[in-house]
Amino acid sequence: MEPRNHTHFQHFILLGLSEEAELQPLLFGLFLSMYLVTFTGNLLIILTIIKDSHLHTPMYFFLSNLSFIDICFTSTTVPKMLMNIQMQNRVISYEHCITQMYFFLLFTGLDHFLLTVMAYDRFVAICHPLHYTVIMNPRFCGLLLLTCWLLSVLQALLHGLMILRLSFCTELEISHFFCELNQVVQLACSDTFLNTLVIYFATGVLGVIPLTGILFSYTKIVSSILKISSAGGKYKAFSTCGSHLSVVSLFYGTTLGVYLSSAATQNSRSSAIASVMYTVATPMLNPFIYTLRNKDIKQALGKLCSRKLFSTK
Repeated sequence: MEPRNHTHFQHFILLGLSEEAELQPLLFGLFLSMYLVTFTGNLLIILTIIKDSHLHTPMYFFLSNLSFIDICFTSTTVPKMLMNIQMQNRVISYEHCITQMYFFLLFTGLDHFLLTVMAYDRFVAICHPLHYTVIMNPRFCGLLLLTCWLLSVLQALLHGLMILRLSFCTELEISHFFCELNQVVQLACSDTFLNTLVIYFATGVLGVIPLTGILFSYTKIVSSILKISSAGGKYKAFSTCGSHLSVVSLFYGTTLGVYLSSAATQNSRSSAIASVMYTVATPMLNPFIYTLRNKDIKQALGKLCSRKLFSTK
């Protein structure tokens, strides 16, 4: 069969996490609950930071943006999955698939870059505390955030344009609950060498460079903390970056685990199940990590809740 160019009626089929009918209600309830917890928890973080003037600092400015990105990140995949389960329809149009893929890559890139910027913020706060307010001024913080967005938009756009050049022969099945880049590329009829090359390049940019920046920042942070003489001072310094370090470990640990397991098993369905950890579970757990480990967030959240409670009486 001759490879056909993309047409408006071409579509893919998302096989999801399981094709067993009796598991669909359980999956729907589970993912709906996780999505609502993710949305509510991250929204509370954003509102708490906006409402409390004591939290109008670079650290919490980046945290509020991370919470917003986590909401968007989860919203690119879970609602479509829930709709497919509810309507018992696994079809996703070609246009919708490309759009979903673009925004998924965009918010994945933002997660990587923003976690790196947050590590740099902690590095400046602990290693150069006297110059912190000068270095991390509002203009510079805005510039860092803008850079994160620009880099993420460009890498997502690059992948999107590379996908548009591919041809797909027939109705195609994706063993995932969303349009995952690697699987879509593997289903193409045309030559995918350039796409594979771009994927490896982007993996280096999104994975190696940000992770190297984070490791470098925390190497300097640990070195500075060890020089502090008092135990109380060391604990205070560690506590300021403990939440971020936990989020970084969770995000990179689950992402690395997914890709290593998928490379070892070559099982698309197993990879789809494993990817739930970083696409759904990690954004859901982030608010709990910051509220449970961060005294300022807990106090501000308590004030916000009590204010809302009294206003309703």
